[in-house]
Amino acid sequence: MVVGTVIGSGIFLVPTKMTRALGSPELVFFVWIFGGILTLFGALSYAELSAMLPGAGGEYVYLNAAYGRFLAFIYGWTQTWVAKSASLATLGTAFFTYLSNFFPALNLVLYTVPLPIGPGWKPLEIRYGQLLTIGVLLFLAGVNYLGVRVGGNVQVTVTALKVALIGGVIVAGLVSSHATFANFQTSTPASPGGVPGFFVALVAVLWAYDGWNNAGMIGSEVERPERNLPLGLIAGVIAVMTLYLLTNVAYFHVLNAGEIASEESRVSGVAAVMMRHVMGAPGVALVSVAAMISIFAAMNGSLLSGSRVPYAMARDGYFFQSIARVNPRYKTPGPAILLLGIISSLVLLSGQYDELYTLVIIPSWILYGMTALAVIVLRKKRPDLNRPYRVLGYPAVPVLFVFVAMVLLYNTLHDSPREAVLSLGAIAIGVPFYFYWKGRVLGRSEGSPTASTGGIDSAGKSGS
Repeated sequence: MVVGTVIGSGIFLVPTKMTRALGSPELVFFVWIFGGILTLFGALSYAELSAMLPGAGGEYVYLNAAYGRFLAFIYGWTQTWVAKSASLATLGTAFFTYLSNFFPALNLVLYTVPLPIGPGWKPLEIRYGQLLTIGVLLFLAGVNYLGVRVGGNVQVTVTALKVALIGGVIVAGLVSSHATFANFQTSTPASPGGVPGFFVALVAVLWAYDGWNNAGMIGSEVERPERNLPLGLIAGVIAVMTLYLLTNVAYFHVLNAGEIASEESRVSGVAAVMMRHVMGAPGVALVSVAAMISIFAAMNGSLLSGSRVPYAMARDGYFFQSIARVNPRYKTPGPAILLLGIISSLVLLSGQYDELYTLVIIPSWILYGMTALAVIVLRKKRPDLNRPYRVLGYPAVPVLFVFVAMVLLYNTLHDSPREAVLSLGAIAIGVPFYFYWKGRVLGRSEGSPTASTGGIDSAGKSGS
């Protein structure tokens, strides 16, 4: 789940934006390592929470225990309508970008909405490839509707395949006769460079690492969660970080900084440009297939895990009650899966790749920071809870994670006003809905969601 959901489109696309922002391979590798360590700090913090509170919904459960129902609701609302749906939309956009290498007509504009709601407040363009990707999203929603084992088996299969293909790209770059270590000493003009460039690159890196938290969302459907959730989170993040660093070594071994920052790499993806140098046109086709398989696995994992959040909210009475239904045959939260697929399809129409992943980062890192801080809050508030795993380096690890998250958010909100307005506006819209649903369940106990384990936590536990 961790490896399959995290490794999606980022490793194939974001090194170009990073090199443009930073200018040198040394700084690119520094940001990859910094972002990986920051992600690992988050995974260490989440490991304690997931082992302690392994309920369906992940952060929704943790935040409810730490802060109460309101912030748990805001998390679930934001994850459903913005963070997870935008993540799936970003992956879908990358999917049709690579598919258009085989079918260029997918990039043609089908319809232009004559309103200033597109990227850069320009008219919104809807392309043929977006409609095809919506079909892929809804197909995956149907796969996950059929059971957690079906979705899980698809996840295992495509993850193994994509790791093997990425390994092939790494080997091709390392042994290529076109390669030279002199590329690691090259540079290109940086824009914006300096501290602003660092944060532009960091946002790109954190998008590439995003999804590391998803395993906790299906905690109620994992065998021995007190052992397997911490192990999966920590080992998964370390494995992803290792693959990312090796892939970047392969890129820079074949291409110099200027080639990685080029317009060709921005449009086609740096992996495709590298493989064109190594193998010609067949190399481009191979890496395009590898990228699509990688993205397909990430989309599947995101649907599998993310759908448990609106389900958990609805089960507690704080979302549309139809979303709380569990299919009696397949033991899955079918309406929640379909809802997330539909919302993601609509968000997919709203922007291009860079704008969409920024739309993911803004709300996600607000939620990640709140959740990491919950480790400290629960140590004080609920010392009685059984903690099969305790954060290594407590309290420094969660505190540093929260601090960097705050700095990152400040910079991103300043530099991406459109995405900030969309993200924060969607969060604010959820507030009146909370009070509406709270009124509906007035008089009901405000205890932890894990105390109410209906639906998938009991009838739907299928031992994935």
